[in-house]
Amino acid sequence: MNRSKVPIAKEGIPYISLAAFCTFIFAILHWVSLTLVFLVLTSLVVNFFRDPERIIPSGTNLVVSPADGKVITIEKTREEVFLQRPVIKISIFMTIFNVHVNRIPCSGKVKEVKHWPGKFLSANKTRASFENERSAVLLDIDGERQLVVVQVAGLIARRIVCWAKPGDYVTRGERYGMIRFGSRLDVYVPLNSNLKVKRGDKVRAGESVLCQLM
Repeated sequence: MNRSKVPIAKEGIPYISLAAFCTFIFAILHWVSLTLVFLVLTSLVVNFFRDPERIIPSGTNLVVSPADGKVITIEKTREEVFLQRPVIKISIFMTIFNVHVNRIPCSGKVKEVKHWPGKFLSANKTRASFENERSAVLLDIDGERQLVVVQVAGLIARRIVCWAKPGDYVTRGERYGMIRFGSRLDVYVPLNSNLKVKRGDKVRAGESVLCQLM
């Protein structure tokens, strides 16, 4: 699963090109107001699709955040789709101002990928984890330990992109998808994981450590 390391996500190029083209046309026509509006719009679109490099931590058994944003949930629950056992769920909420490229939380092998159509409730609601459109990846870490990461669409986000495929070997911090425009990611980790974050913490994809597997 190779993705080019460029500062802008490829999925954003059509949007950026269209906004920039409109800005150029309005500028040629000397339509000042529309030129300024589309100049601002182009800047916002570029900002949304930015894809900066990250410094991936190198410690043992670390699980990093799959998304930029704010930790809104840390709770014990039961993961019913893949693991069918009690786990710790960590949810990260992304606003439209966060980087939206998602990264693999832990090295391993992609065992399964599932996508569900659904609603578009506000992503900060608990119900969104089960009722909204979402895409889940089951990662096998070492043959014994597994975790699940779920991209959840939100009120504004209407497009989930997941590049991971069953059989892929992925590494911690590797890019694996994105959500347009703003949403949340849920990470399900083993109950005995040593948590490194708390509710309300701001995290960065690929850099911030959520927990350490035991």
